[in-house]
Amino acid sequence: MLKKQKEIIKADERLRSVAIIMDGNGRWAKKRLLPRTKGHEKGAAIIEDVLSVFKEIGVHYVTLYAFSTENWKRPKEEVDAIMKLAYKYVDKVYMDRLKGEKSLAVRFIGDKNGLPEKLREKCIEIENMEKDSEFVCNIALNYGGRAEITNAANELVKKGLPITEENLSREMYTKDTPDPDLIIRTGGDFRISNFLIWQGAYSEYMILDTLWPDFGREDIEKCVKDFYKRKRRFGGLDKEDESPK
Repeated sequence: MLKKQKEIIKADERLRSVAIIMDGNGRWAKKRLLPRTKGHEKGAAIIEDVLSVFKEIGVHYVTLYAFSTENWKRPKEEVDAIMKLAYKYVDKVYMDRLKGEKSLAVRFIGDKNGLPEKLREKCIEIENMEKDSEFVCNIALNYGGRAEITNAANELVKKGLPITEENLSREMYTKDTPDPDLIIRTGGDFRISNFLIWQGAYSEYMILDTLWPDFGREDIEKCVKDFYKRKRRFGGLDKEDESPK
């Protein structure tokens, strides 16, 4: 009996942009009787593999929610560890990879002014390596959706421009990125946590019980398959529903 060939998962123009709320690092560590910082380390370690799978599938934009404006409320020890980990990851992984990788661009969205100086300078250095690329990774650091909208509105006021949906979109941190077709949240919680609340107006959501450090190819392929089973109406009707009964 012939072995059944594994289905090849590929994205098309309907799935260009994916965003992920990377939740569950602390719970992953707690289940293993480890410090929460170990969960963050494990969570950072899988990012490269996750990006590689999305790139292989054919997704062009991936936005990762790494640290929110509300995360500063966590214990100082944990926040300091996350900032050090972010710097190490950005410096050692992205800097090295971008020097030899022509098909990857990295951008940072959020209020960089609120980040530690060393990390902020490293983010700016990487963004200055901007290049045309078919694959873009946005890292949301010190990011908040409400703050983003407020900032965009203030920018329009400064420029003397009317506050319209089109003008606001041009002032968002993600102005160069298509709105996410799919937003994935790991960790099982059913909330958006102030993430891309403007851009995600018509995104499809997938909530996974998988904790972020355990997130991998099978989870990604499941999300992509489920995405294509959904009907995206954007407030309209299916063609079969438009005809009079």
